[in-house]
Amino acid sequence: MIYVTGDTHRTDLLCLRHFCDNHPNLTKNDYVIIAGDFGGVWAEETLERDLKPFSDLPVTILFVDGNHENFDLINSCPVEVWNGGKVHKIKPDIIHLMRGQVFEIEGKMIFTFGGATSIDRGWRVEGIEWWPQELPTYEELDEGIANLKRYGNQVDYIITHSCSERAFAYPILRNGAPEKYHCPEVQMLSYIEDIITFKHWFFGHFHIDKQLSDKYTALLHNVVNLT
Repeated sequence: MIYVTGDTHRTDLLCLRHFCDNHPNLTKNDYVIIAGDFGGVWAEETLERDLKPFSDLPVTILFVDGNHENFDLINSCPVEVWNGGKVHKIKPDIIHLMRGQVFEIEGKMIFTFGGATSIDRGWRVEGIEWWPQELPTYEELDEGIANLKRYGNQVDYIITHSCSERAFAYPILRNGAPEKYHCPEVQMLSYIEDIITFKHWFFGHFHIDKQLSDKYTALLHNVVNLT
């Protein structure tokens, strides 16, 4: 089975643990995808301690990156190809799904595109609390466009950290975080949306649990089954 949830920020695992406790048949052959701000790869000196609560879960953790990640540490991991797309395999059961990739997992085609702008980075220390690599590049966008073309611009699911302009049109997002609308990644994701056919789009970043429509769902604590 494949599930998707929202930001964990390294320590916010209570709902995920509760979900696993209520599903005793879960194994490492089941996947939970975190829609950015995973946060478990944060400091080299505490890496094993920070990752242990995730490895202790009975599932394999997959994550797209958000804006609150240590990108220097993530990018120091070797790049591998896994289920058709590029990944950083942090541990055998903790895997970073890189930007602009299409993965075939349990028969489902999933497009991933992490990253977002830290609107509070003026109060954060570069290289310690935020990293410039949080913002997607146009090279990553081009790679995503090329990968989508290989699959006829059609996938089952999109999993990102931020969202497109069309999702932002919903008042709960527009009124709750208007400053995020003009961030570059929103325009990038909007371009992707213009060329792709998909069943549903899941994203984090906004710290709410809300299905906006039959196409868009914002996640924080809810864990959703990709059926």
